[in-house]
Amino acid sequence: MGASLPLQKISELIATGEIIPDQELVELITEHSKRVKTNKRQSFFPDEGQFRRSLYPKHIAFMAAGAKYKERVMLAGNRVGKTVTGAFEVMTHATGDYPLWWTGRRFNTPTQIWVAGQTSETTRNILQASLLGSFAEPGTGMIPAESIIRTTPKAGVSDAISDVWVKHVSGGISLLSFKAYDQGIESFMGTEKHAIWLDEEPPMPIYSECLVRTMTTRGIVLCTFTPLKGLSEVVMSFLPGGRIDTDNRKKFLVMIEWDEAPHLTKEEKDLLYDSIPPHQRSARTKGVPQIGMGEIYPVPEEIIACDPFEIPSHWARFFALDVGWKVTAGVWFALDRESDVLYIYSEYYRGECEPSIHADAITARGSWIPGVVDPASAGASQKDGERLMDIYTRFGLNLNIADNSIEAGTLAVFQRLSSGRLKVFKTCINWFREKRLYRREESRSGIVKILKEDDHTMDATRYGVMSGIEVAITETSWNNSNNYIEYRQNFPKSGTGVGRNKITGY
Repeated sequence: MGASLPLQKISELIATGEIIPDQELVELITEHSKRVKTNKRQSFFPDEGQFRRSLYPKHIAFMAAGAKYKERVMLAGNRVGKTVTGAFEVMTHATGDYPLWWTGRRFNTPTQIWVAGQTSETTRNILQASLLGSFAEPGTGMIPAESIIRTTPKAGVSDAISDVWVKHVSGGISLLSFKAYDQGIESFMGTEKHAIWLDEEPPMPIYSECLVRTMTTRGIVLCTFTPLKGLSEVVMSFLPGGRIDTDNRKKFLVMIEWDEAPHLTKEEKDLLYDSIPPHQRSARTKGVPQIGMGEIYPVPEEIIACDPFEIPSHWARFFALDVGWKVTAGVWFALDRESDVLYIYSEYYRGECEPSIHADAITARGSWIPGVVDPASAGASQKDGERLMDIYTRFGLNLNIADNSIEAGTLAVFQRLSSGRLKVFKTCINWFREKRLYRREESRSGIVKILKEDDHTMDATRYGVMSGIEVAITETSWNNSNNYIEYRQNFPKSGTGVGRNKITGY
């Protein structure tokens, strides 16, 4: 994005017919072109014009947030202006020449700055070009030619620059250095910095090292990238629980999509969109982290989430349990048979404690409610080789082995979610957190499979949808069944199927 300076003087002279020697006109045009070429920053975020800053509120907000936040990230679609924004801010910190409208972080003394990209080549082609312009003519980028004192070439990379000394308005000299992630973490150690700009997502060890470099200077770290690596460590450090935390007082995140970049025309967006692989479109057009090979349940939360309400007594209920030492998770379902809509109305999520503790929490939600459980519970537990299934049954839980068909189960859950026949109370925070992270990834061998991390409520949901409806009962039906022994005699304790309840008829 940019804006040309008007040639008003020349236009006035030509319009009035005033005689100007050809040589004078040539010199005037030449001088004007030189000033535009070597003072490029004047073209960005102007007060008025086609690319005025009022059209880019999120870009301005990102820069303004530097006054409050040490860590900032801009997750943005391709070609929305993220590199321009980063280069503009770095230029202001290097020169100390802040525009009148600037409300972001200010350094009143010369600065030590790092700028880094994925490789030395991409750093040269993108960041160096944005800040300095061409290698042969430094000063045709964001930093004005008059501010550049000298540069040093980067060894081993043609046309690449290692360091730039920049005049600071205080009278001192700032040092700007170009780096690359492929140089290794060792190259990011040792010296303190006032500002570090990481364009494209860095590895977490390098990001952490950059934070250390800015500790003693009260410096800042700004990241600008399209999140093609998905919910990586760096992204998740800004997205606790997989979502934007607007109350986060330590870190600032902004997402910018194509529709928020007015310099992109509809024709350009349509052409680009058609060329993007489907699983990358959210990341490349909206700045939404790409989730591996694809999110397993790509259904908007506003379609799934519902406000809690009192479950009608005639609705059948059941729960599903995923057991484990690290985490044991349970979800409770209520079934509206008239509409065939399942509601997840409660959840349990706790790790590293004995089955008796879990059992107390589960029965507290209704000891009459039957459940289906992870088939792994039929195996030996950490306690004397006794089956977890038997342990939980002894503590009073009415459990049946669930169908653990992974592909069929995830499809069944997706069909219910997408058709509006599976709703989840907004209070089930662990369920929504895991749903946001639930994804497929491709292994090094090329096999695509579900990533088995933080998926406990997701597994329990799959068990419930596949097997729970067949065991679901109402409390009235339970009370009419006389006693627990009669119920257990009429209902299978284990096996693949859970069959139909002989007491209730369901």
